[in-house]
Amino acid sequence: MSSTHAAAPTAPARGETKRGEVIVDQVSCDFSGTRVLHETDLTVEAGEFFTLLGPSGSGKTTLLRIIAGLIDFTSGRIAIDGADVTKLPTQQRDIGFVFQNYALFPHLTVAQNIAFGLKIRKVRGQQLIKRVDEILELTELGALKDRHPAQLSGGQQQRVALGRALAQRPRVLLLDEPLGALDRRLRQDLGSEIRRIQQESETTAIYVTHDQEEAYILSDRMGVMEAGYIRQVGAPREVYSAPNSGFVANFLGETNSFAGEVRGREQGGTVVRVGEFAVMAAAQPGLAPGAGCIVSARPEQIRLSATLSDVPAGYDPVARVTVTEARFFGQSIRVRLADANGSYLVDLDSADPIPEAGSHAVMSIRSHSAVLLPPTQ
Repeated sequence: MSSTHAAAPTAPARGETKRGEVIVDQVSCDFSGTRVLHETDLTVEAGEFFTLLGPSGSGKTTLLRIIAGLIDFTSGRIAIDGADVTKLPTQQRDIGFVFQNYALFPHLTVAQNIAFGLKIRKVRGQQLIKRVDEILELTELGALKDRHPAQLSGGQQQRVALGRALAQRPRVLLLDEPLGALDRRLRQDLGSEIRRIQQESETTAIYVTHDQEEAYILSDRMGVMEAGYIRQVGAPREVYSAPNSGFVANFLGETNSFAGEVRGREQGGTVVRVGEFAVMAAAQPGLAPGAGCIVSARPEQIRLSATLSDVPAGYDPVARVTVTEARFFGQSIRVRLADANGSYLVDLDSADPIPEAGSHAVMSIRSHSAVLLPPTQ
């Protein structure tokens, strides 16, 4: 890493410059002789909402706890706002942490839970009252300030935990799957609340989840993790639309895969032969003519037609298929299809006719939308 991160900067006045840049420099971690996090580099910008997304065992929580100073690691360093905090204990890193189980004090009221960390830091009197009131307003918990955790819903408890973590104005807020125990609708609502509160408090947030929807809703950028590696980093739309591997493509949602051969580049894209058809995929300069590849296309980028002559303009035919199942899903019609090479999934508009099982169709892909991946992925 650059030596420009060696000296700690002067803390800026609140609101002038965002704080909380996090540098992860060649960090690795072994548990009982097994490497659970391989050498990892990551920069989270000040004021950014960054999500670590991946399945269980991918290393995302391990990385979060290393940043927090909660577990020892094998090699590398952690810096916050240019200051090396690798050897600092958690309480000296100026971070807030929200756990999955919230870890509220059951015998304290909402206001007392929020004030707890401030009192540890010897904030007293009117300064304490003022800051607790600010957090109660920010989290919209003022009417519940005298209740105990057992008297609150799961969503309200989550906001108390968030408020307690933010009360000390941490440079970095770390959140370890805080919505995992809630139902889907509540996760969406509270996810939006977390984002609002993070933006209003001007705090850098690093958020761990295995839920793709949470990552899409919350993140400025996200890192997709697998087997102790960060496989890809980018804005949610960028990573979803242009995955760099089969793992990322499949983990971030449904995708359809076709074996192909690169034919060349033209019209700002890459021409790929898939069986009897030629498909115009997104530009992929790393694949030379003649190279084998996998054509990856999201269900919403595919259309079905009765015959080749019915393929809509702007789409390229890719396979002749048979409908195996079609179900109405409210906002879409989910259609499963198959041919001799595999099975596929297409999402049609809910106003389209529902195809009959056993009927034949031509699948076509929106030109330039498919992504090319190496055949080994």
